[in-house]
Amino acid sequence: MRNKASAARMVFGRLRAGALRRYRAVRSVRRDAGMVSAEYAVGLIAAVGFAGLLYQVVTSGAVRSALQSLVAKALHGSF
Repeated sequence: MRNKASAARMVFGRLRAGALRRYRAVRSVRRDAGMVSAEYAVGLIAAVGFAGLLYQVVTSGAVRSALQSLVAKALHGSF
């Protein structure tokens, strides 16, 4: 009986150690998966710049008149 209990403890200990190694490996990979603060700041600045450029294009005269005519056609049903 004593041998079976000690064998079970050894197997359980090995399983726990393996699980701990896998957890640490996954955790170290996940730690590098995201952006660091500097990369996040550069990405945010790029996104804001792109949004500003897109706003300028959409609010330009040619695009505004095209959008207005498209909405007018859709409202009047003359597609």
